[in-house]
Amino acid sequence: MKTTIEQRKEKAVELMKQLQIYKPYINDFKKDNLVTYFERHIGYWAFQDEELNNKIKQLEEKYDITVYTATHEFCEFGECYSFLYLPNDNEDWDYLLDPINSKQFYARAYVWNKDDDWCSEFGDITVLTALGGLRRIG
Repeated sequence: MKTTIEQRKEKAVELMKQLQIYKPYINDFKKDNLVTYFERHIGYWAFQDEELNNKIKQLEEKYDITVYTATHEFCEFGECYSFLYLPNDNEDWDYLLDPINSKQFYARAYVWNKDDDWCSEFGDITVLTALGGLRRIG
């Protein structure tokens, strides 16, 4: 079933709380739609990086999704951003975040390989939550 932006925002806040993201980042998303990305658990606002912010907007428009947070890492196959998102259709919302234990989760994400965009794709990643931030570990 199609959802409103308010419904997606409410669900995103719920997922961010489950991921134990630092409360001010959750509040910034709730109040101003500010997406935070994390490098080794340290958070930064996506709007401060014009290319990243434009990529988020492009993905949201193209795929009708809402990005609520992201991770940034350098992998052996390239520089990657993993965007955790909500689809417009709430049919799959139960499968967006699956706890492994209290600190690790499988998360639905779009992974943007900045070095080789052709290798970018939707899929599941594993994240580790700590200190109010996230880190992709698999």
